[in-house]
Amino acid sequence: MWLNNILETIGNTPLIQINKICKDIPATVLAKVEYFNPGNSIKDRMALKMLEVAEQEGKIKPGGTIIEGTSGNTGMGLALAAVVKGYKCIFTTTDKQSKEKADILKAVGAEVIVCPTNVEPSDPRSYYSVSKRLATEVPNSWYVNQYDNLANRLAHYEQTGPEIWEQTEGKITHLVVASGTGGTIVGTAKFLKEKNPHIQIWAIDSYGSLLKKYFETGEEDQKEVYPYISEGFGEDFVPANYDMSLIDRFEKVTDKDGAVMARRIAKEEGMFCGYSAGSCLQGVLQLKEHLKKDDVVVCIFHDHGSRYVGKIYNDEWMMERGFLDVKTFKDMVSGRSSKRLVTIAPGQSVADAVELMKKYDIEQIPVMEAGEIIGAVSETGLFMKVFSNPEIKTASVQSVLESAYPIVAFDTPVERLSSLITKENGAVLARDEKGDYHIVTKYDVIQSLAK
Repeated sequence: MWLNNILETIGNTPLIQINKICKDIPATVLAKVEYFNPGNSIKDRMALKMLEVAEQEGKIKPGGTIIEGTSGNTGMGLALAAVVKGYKCIFTTTDKQSKEKADILKAVGAEVIVCPTNVEPSDPRSYYSVSKRLATEVPNSWYVNQYDNLANRLAHYEQTGPEIWEQTEGKITHLVVASGTGGTIVGTAKFLKEKNPHIQIWAIDSYGSLLKKYFETGEEDQKEVYPYISEGFGEDFVPANYDMSLIDRFEKVTDKDGAVMARRIAKEEGMFCGYSAGSCLQGVLQLKEHLKKDDVVVCIFHDHGSRYVGKIYNDEWMMERGFLDVKTFKDMVSGRSSKRLVTIAPGQSVADAVELMKKYDIEQIPVMEAGEIIGAVSETGLFMKVFSNPEIKTASVQSVLESAYPIVAFDTPVERLSSLITKENGAVLARDEKGDYHIVTKYDVIQSLAK
């Protein structure tokens, strides 16, 4: 039996056990993997629900324009619904969101306006304010306002909560959600606590967000707010969708820890997830001492990693922010600091070079004259030359000189070294703080990356 349109594929996402990363946690940890929705995120659920409620209430008419401030995922859900139902879309977003999110929204026909991140919500430049203003200027438009639109949490009360209860056969003991608008955590929690009031609801927050402080004190403290890199959760105000009485604990996770964990999930569990999934699972690890053997923990994995290929899945982006623990040239040679670099002079014979290679079991020898590197000889290069002319063994190294190996900084990352070592160039050199040369070969890099 076929489906009538793409919107009928929303929901019924799988619940998948986390195995390797959570092997030291006594509880069973499961991920509700929401990137199986057609828009690759959990926001498809509430986007369609909010639109359906708006249609029922007459807030949007045929051919109208949907206007919303979004980090990307809600926009995608609304855009898919708009395609099917015949609406136009204008979305505002912030300049901290990944470029991929904006590009995806444009791909499904939406207009996207990028606004500055580091302004207060009431600032006329903020993406909240711009979307509100557009809703008053564009004829036949509907301002979604996912933050205060209670159909947001209704979607999860009607769908996400029941799915989790059924999939765990009512055994769930903890729900963990990286929380932003509040719709997912509150709607799901409301349903689950109606089934079992002892279920613990843990919200994951970002440093720079005021939600945790508000939960603990009831104070909406703007001193808690500062720029952060994590995407899709945390807030600088408290949306109306929150009912803090349904939440049992807030836990903050750093930008770095969330990003690193997202990459671990991809490499160790085979789930290519977004930023908030990493932060969510990191939060579970930070709170593992509160878990017992028979506990069943459900984490919401909100969206797909394709939204973040230019950010958390980009090594350079991670290194620029100090999020990636990078192995360098220095790290690779630190264990052999007592060994001198084997070199040869240009006036020595090819036979001398071959003998050095045998003695030290090496394949690459820099050629040095007056303390400077002027070239190199390699096992592969000498083999080809000796094979074609056996008499060359008595010739000088100068006559078979190959190009000098690249010289890099002592703190160059291993990933950069791998791009410098080629079929023709089998090694890289660097000078330490004392001015002494060291060498790293392709085999050193391979062994390093394999660890």
